Amino acid sequence: MSTKDWFEKDYYKVLGVPKDASQDDIKKAFRKLARENHPDANPGNEAKAERFKEVSEANDVLSDPKKRKEYDQQRSLLGGGFHFNRGGGSAGGSRADDLFRNAGPAGAGGLGDLSDLFGGLFGGGSGSARRTSTRSPRRGSDVEAEVTIDFDDAVDGTTVPMQMVSDAPCAACSGTGAKAGTTPRVCPTCQGSGVRTATSGGVFQVTEPCPDCQGRGLIVDDPCPVCHGSGRAKSTRTMQVRIPAGVEDGQRIRLRGKGSAGENGGSAGDLYVDVHVRPDRVFGRNGSHLTVTVPVTYAEATLGAEIDVPTLHGQRVRLRIPAGTPNGRTFRVRGRGVSRRDGTTGDLLVTVEVTVPHHLSSQARETLQTYARESGEPDPRTVLFSG
Repeated sequence: MSTKDWFEKDYYKVLGVPKDASQDDIKKAFRKLARENHPDANPGNEAKAERFKEVSEANDVLSDPKKRKEYDQQRSLLGGGFHFNRGGGSAGGSRADDLFRNAGPAGAGGLGDLSDLFGGLFGGGSGSARRTSTRSPRRGSDVEAEVTIDFDDAVDGTTVPMQMVSDAPCAACSGTGAKAGTTPRVCPTCQGSGVRTATSGGVFQVTEPCPDCQGRGLIVDDPCPVCHGSGRAKSTRTMQVRIPAGVEDGQRIRLRGKGSAGENGGSAGDLYVDVHVRPDRVFGRNGSHLTVTVPVTYAEATLGAEIDVPTLHGQRVRLRIPAGTPNGRTFRVRGRGVSRRDGTTGDLLVTVEVTVPHHLSSQARETLQTYARESGEPDPRTVLFSG
């Protein structure tokens, strides 16, 4: 990241948090924005992809207490929002203008070389500091995967084995990128630092990746035939992935640090798992509630009854159906649903379905005809023709 980025970009504004935000607030803000703007959730949307890069860059600085402290100190030093002057100076000036106006030879009472002032923070110092600097760590790439689980495993949670193909240091060259028996040489352009310092406006030094070594700090003269000098190769591994209880069909789970390995001591990327849930023959889902449809006879719905209702784990619960229950009425059995993150449990929603017999004995038919004559029920369809 260049020095200019640290001064011109307000990372707090990018994440929408105040400057005194806690680490938890920063984490929550990043997660929300990352979900909204992730390229996988917005295929082909360049604006969302660019926004995702911005919030990732801001999170990389503000989520690291050390980087955040340095970032705050330097922005405070220059007034918290320095902008490069591409023309002449302004009449009003600023703290940054005063700083640069007073910059001059160290022996003349000025600040001396600005690279000495900021080199410790941005890795762009001069002389021996550049020659002895090490290559910057690089975070590993994220990995995506899919898994299909049974309905009850989605409710209770499960652990599934997954075969992962990800980017890792090349085994043939141990990640150096050089052919066996040879070693890379230090890049003469950046002295092994992986960055190049350029002067902007004649007074301010901007650090950028070295174009000759692509930021690695090393030049490979005899590339490894397996990875062709990149130092990276595809790695296949099997890992046990924990699917949390209550996951829903189509939900994406993020597992931190389970993606590709980083370079030069950098952190590993994340693993994103898209979960697919097989439908159940009996039960359905409504958020944290389970649903089930239970058939009842006409007599049970009319006279009332106590019936057995199945639960997901095989036990039966007793449910009382009051007399005169209409078709489609839903009853609630508390605590027989899906576990929530706060430790509570949803309910089982039981919908009754009144069944009509297909065959009646002659005696049953006569009895039902007698009921129809004696009940004196009004025509339930009259309301349809009432105008």
